[in-house]
Amino acid sequence: MVVALAVGVVAYRATDRTAEDYYLAGRGLGTGVLLFTTFATLLSAFTFFAGPNIAYATGPEWILVMGLMDGVLFGLLWYLLGYRQWLLGNEHGYVTLGEMLGDRFGSRTLRGLVAAVSIFWLFPYVMLQQIGAGEALAGLTNGAVPYWAGAGFITLFMILYVALSGMRGVAWTDTLQGVFMLGVTWVAFLWIAAEISGTTGGLSGALTAEFRALGGGPNTPQWMLSQAIGIAFGVTMFPQVNQRFFVAKSERVLKRTFAVWPLLVVLLFVPAFLMGAWAQGVGIALPQGENIVPVLLNEYTPGWFAALVVAGALAAMMSSSDSMLLSGSSYFTRDLYRPFVNADASDRREDFLGRVGVAAFAIAAFVGSLFRPGSLLEVGETAFGGFAQLAPPVAVALYWRHTTKSGMLAGVAGSQAFYLATTFGPTLSVAGVPILASTYFGWFNQIVGLVLGLALTVGVSAVTAPATSENREAYFDPSRAD
Repeated sequence: MVVALAVGVVAYRATDRTAEDYYLAGRGLGTGVLLFTTFATLLSAFTFFAGPNIAYATGPEWILVMGLMDGVLFGLLWYLLGYRQWLLGNEHGYVTLGEMLGDRFGSRTLRGLVAAVSIFWLFPYVMLQQIGAGEALAGLTNGAVPYWAGAGFITLFMILYVALSGMRGVAWTDTLQGVFMLGVTWVAFLWIAAEISGTTGGLSGALTAEFRALGGGPNTPQWMLSQAIGIAFGVTMFPQVNQRFFVAKSERVLKRTFAVWPLLVVLLFVPAFLMGAWAQGVGIALPQGENIVPVLLNEYTPGWFAALVVAGALAAMMSSSDSMLLSGSSYFTRDLYRPFVNADASDRREDFLGRVGVAAFAIAAFVGSLFRPGSLLEVGETAFGGFAQLAPPVAVALYWRHTTKSGMLAGVAGSQAFYLATTFGPTLSVAGVPILASTYFGWFNQIVGLVLGLALTVGVSAVTAPATSENREAYFDPSRAD
């Protein structure tokens, strides 16, 4: 934490008092920093605690879902959507996704809708990090540091260095935190492997026959594909990830980064999730409300090393939360405050409001985290699904010249309404056919929502005329044929 704060001070001195430099670090990140800031931004309490818990409960198939399918899918989406966003951001100076869409369709309403949806789903995911931090510190200290104090301490620390340093400081600290958490995860993995190898049955016995066989339990093809597709599409629309599509220094940097991405994901997810599966095989009991990785470490490693690994997990949580706070603040100032409150706000005023927004967002999420609204898995999955609904309309807009403002509003609003109704509303079936439900013949509601969003965007665009405010050539070269 001291190192992260020192980096934040250096970054503050190197950052101009403009919104673009505060939010995007002057669009000047190189390959190593861009790769690790994206890596560290994505790896959160969900990765370090919820993921191993899933592997503990259901088997190592979660490695296939997150380590292989999701890593590759996100790499492809990074190429298909992220690269195109980088080109447009460089050309037009876009800072947020809402700004990019609002300019193309000449719609303040669409810009505000995308920002509001993003902030709405970002809130529970920031809360997830604070829940994870509070649980980690309470578990590590056997309750000497209570849950609320651990979550509150991490929140205050993040406010301090994010409000101070902006994207440049976040990216630099993310790189340090990403390298640190990857390193301690591999040391923990090798340490646990060596300890289990010396026991009766060894490593082969740590994976039961049921766990070694693919499938079984919840691990149906529909369940696994729903998880992988929903998470990959959701990650692509995460504000903190999506904004990183704008910050690469060059086309070469961007392409190098998404090419290496799947390998880096596998290097973290395989050892983290395999430890969860091993814990089940060696008979480690998981107490109610706790996470399996700290329990496993306490069983096989000394206390100082367990603390080091929990520090790695806290680094993951901070590197996710700091980026979320920064992105949430940018969506508020660029897409809500400027268009709806003060269109003539100066860069310095926006820069100031952005720093205040970081503090306000973090404190509100901390208050929400005190109510413990669900498990890490439940909170994380819900937020992933909400963000995923934005992906089909955005993809259509980027690649189809004939997309209209009405089609975009229908696609974004319709898929979000469906997902909210099926996630939080009552179940409704007609003649045994699910109409509003969390699953449809084994497929998650978020996958059905993706199809609905795509159909609405394309269908409504096909039958509506473009608004006079639209700039249909904003994303396309006018000399190129359709």
